[in-house]
Amino acid sequence: MFFRLKDNVALRKWRYVDRAIYKKGIDQALGVSKEEFEILLLCDGEHDLENNKIIQELKNRNLIEECNKGDKLNEWSKLKEYDNYYFPRMNLMITGKCNLNCLHCFNAKDNAPLNSELSFEEILTILDQAKDIGIHCFTLTGGEPLVHRKFLDIVKAIYERNMFIFELNTNGLLINQKMLDFFKEIGCYPLIKISYDGIGYHNWIRQHPKAEELTLKAIELCIKNGFRVKAQVQVNRKNLDSMFETAKLLDKMGVDEMRIIRTTEAPRWEKNAPQSSLTIEEYYENMLDFAAKFMKSGMKMTVDVWQFLRIYPRHKLYSLVPISCNKDEFNIRIPMCKGNRGMIAVSSKGEVVPCLQMSGYFLEKGISLGNLFKTPLKELVKNSPYLDLAMAPLFKQIIENDKCGNCKYYKACTGGCPALGLLYSKDINFYHEDITKCIFFENGWYEKVTETLKDFHLQNPLNI
Repeated sequence: MFFRLKDNVALRKWRYVDRAIYKKGIDQALGVSKEEFEILLLCDGEHDLENNKIIQELKNRNLIEECNKGDKLNEWSKLKEYDNYYFPRMNLMITGKCNLNCLHCFNAKDNAPLNSELSFEEILTILDQAKDIGIHCFTLTGGEPLVHRKFLDIVKAIYERNMFIFELNTNGLLINQKMLDFFKEIGCYPLIKISYDGIGYHNWIRQHPKAEELTLKAIELCIKNGFRVKAQVQVNRKNLDSMFETAKLLDKMGVDEMRIIRTTEAPRWEKNAPQSSLTIEEYYENMLDFAAKFMKSGMKMTVDVWQFLRIYPRHKLYSLVPISCNKDEFNIRIPMCKGNRGMIAVSSKGEVVPCLQMSGYFLEKGISLGNLFKTPLKELVKNSPYLDLAMAPLFKQIIENDKCGNCKYYKACTGGCPALGLLYSKDINFYHEDITKCIFFENGWYEKVTETLKDFHLQNPLNI
């Protein structure tokens, strides 16, 4: 019998990754056994194979299909081998420009002269470099990515290279039916992440008289057209009282997920709304009250409370973000940030950074870990300051940071978020602890959360 890989399946190898497959629509490469990989290599329409147990399993997993002899694979599906480290995703900031003047954001419209934008030709160069190292999918972000005059051409160029868009970050104001029809025509179905800052407060934070009306229409239009929506909601002392009613509205609209993000004490925010940021303790306290009320409300939407809780009400489950590991899984070779290890971030100046949350800090401090217009991405993911930081293991932080090295909770939090650690360090210290996680464990928030949510199941209990 003859078999071939399905058109949405591809075989891949990287340095230290001997066998993996990509499936379109799934952001990470999937591992397979040595025996499975050897058979997949023969599923090319040319080899006569026995219909054995492994073949049946691969068929059941929709990786292969029966075919006639000579039915060739498409070029994308064929085995590709890369001599660089494995990075499946790219977070690409196609522009730093925006059409709104948000109170908290350094990419605000009135900062336009300072905000750069990649040309279409530069973006094509980035896409080709990404393809050359085995990048599979993209998060497109800005600024506001839809203000780029070549936005739809950029989307098309990604799909022409057999890559896809996994996520789109947007304020939603420029989303229209024509754009969504184009997406559907080329098979582009990203998670659309739309900023919305609460009933009655969105216009104020976004500094636009119709921002709330237009944003809600955009959310409604996306859902109507079959796109998943994640609402990204800033929370601070000003709009705190709107969070629960906002959740009810979004859940009723059919939003997949609500992400609540603490508005941080950025210089622009402090200037425009002084002393409006919640302290870490206030944030934990108010978000725990919100979580308890939300879990009992009957709403179905998933809620991600940034750096604190993830709530899955359909299954009466929750997880604690500060617990990223347990003593049985802990290994000093684990990367400090798994997100950095799996996604390359590129700024609108071509700067390569571990995550875009660090890009503004790096720009302010004059730090460059590499620029892919000066050094090809293929070289940057082989040997560079960027690679050293993106792949930094836990033992590096333990060596450089006595507090983490001597902390009994380290095997749980593994230092927390490196971007927050850098933000809260007095000097430029890439191995500084994330103090929000220190506060969580040292001030008894694990006990407070588990007691408050005792009627619900915790997925990742503390195990140190």
